[in-house]
Order: sequence, then C-alpha cells, then structure tokens
Amino acid sequence: MLISFIHWNPSPEIFSLSFLTIRWYGLLFTLGFITGYYIIGWMMKREKIDIKLLDSLTTYMVISTVIGARLGHVLFYQPMDYLAHPLDILKVWEGGLASHGAAIGILTGLFLYSRKYKQPFLSTVDRIVVVTALAGCFIRLGNLMNSEIYGHESHLPWAFIFERDDMIPRHPTQIYEALGYLSIFFILLFKYKSGEILKPGKLLGWFLILVFGLRFFVEFLKEPQVGFEQNMLLNMGQLLSIPFILIGTWFLLRKPTQLFSSK
Repeated sequence: MLISFIHWNPSPEIFSLSFLTIRWYGLLFTLGFITGYYIIGWMMKREKIDIKLLDSLTTYMVISTVIGARLGHVLFYQPMDYLAHPLDILKVWEGGLASHGAAIGILTGLFLYSRKYKQPFLSTVDRIVVVTALAGCFIRLGNLMNSEIYGHESHLPWAFIFERDDMIPRHPTQIYEALGYLSIFFILLFKYKSGEILKPGKLLGWFLILVFGLRFFVEFLKEPQVGFEQNMLLNMGQLLSIPFILIGTWFLLRKPTQLFSSK
C-alpha cells in the first residue's frame, strides 16, 4: 500500500530585510514568554501577590533562560568546538539552546529573584513551571519550523519528510514533544487551581517528572544531535534527564516544608 507522507519544507524566516530578519523560532520563543507573562500575572492577582513584582520576575526569567539554555548547549553538547571559538558562544541567533541548561538557569535566576524580593523560592518556582511547560510547546514548534531535532526513519502515516535535509520519512518528534508539553501545561494548571500551590515543591516535582520523563522516552525516536552520541546506549538528553526525574520524585515524596523560604 502506498503511503502519502507529509512533505515539510517551510522557510524558517517569516520575512527578511537588509537590517532585520524575523524567524519563526524567535517569534515562537518570544510568544512563550508573552503568554507566560499574562498567566503568571493572573496567578499573582489570584493569590493577591503584589503585581508590581511581575516585571522584575519576567526580567529574571528571560535572562536566566537564555543564558542557561545557551551555556547548557555549549557545555553539554559542543564544549570543544566553543572552547576553540569562544566568541561563538554569543551567537545565540545561530541556534544551540539546551532545555536542561534552561532548567538550571531558571532555577538559579528564581533563587536570586526570591532572595532579592523576599519571595518564597519554591512557591515562585511552582508557578513558573506551569508556564514553562507551555513555553516548551512553543519552542518545539519553532524547532519544527526550522526542520530540526527530528526523529528516526518511520513509515507511519503521519511521518514527515523534512525536505531541507533529505527525502526520508521520519518521526515528527517536535510535534510529539509539543503535544506532550501542552498536555503537561494543562495538567499542572489543573493541579494549581486545585490547590497544589499550597504544597511548596509539589508542582515542581510533577513538572520535572513529566517533562523530563517525556523527554527521556521521546529521545529514543530522535536522530543524534551531535556526533559523539552515535554509539551511546543513552544519548546526552536522556542522561541529563535522569537527575531531573530523580529530583522531581524527591520533591513529590518529601514532607512539605518551605524549603529555601526567604523568611
């Protein structure tokens, strides 16, 4: 039976002028922050938290996410390349952001934010992880528009042929992850509205287990992102996901305390 696969070859650029280029990835990345801004604002109003803190929180989030994601890619995936050309680390527009590095960066940024503005660290993180899951969905859609981070060869009816690289039908792992992160967003939002925010660290625990658990299993379907992963039993994304899953499990099983409280 002849299967008609999905041919995929969109331009990663929305439009380009001599002085400005707008890419789908950048737009979707930004959209993740914008939607997160309004959702966190709604949470703060709902919990009667000073809304004036929202802009400061957003600033910490944007800076820590970009720095963490970039350094994560540099250190985990291509350390020798960037060691030879250190100025290339600054070329974020050329791509190369790692979600595991972003997670570390966000946690670091939120710790600094909670200390400066005297906000409970875990409760702040619990709110942020809800919108972070949604941002992950937007980012994977950006990867789809870039025709990158795709899967192994597949002959399933929904397989994509990423024409920019080859004519082999492959798992659209970007869509798998995007749908997974969107589902996790709704799960966390439901738990937030059900009162889970009153148990500091619980939403963080669920986030780490669900997001990095999903990442761990989807990685089995992905093509290696860097050459050294070719002969690895578990790739770098999977190895980095395991500690996050274990930490998330600890947060779910531990006795509720206000860990890292500013008080």
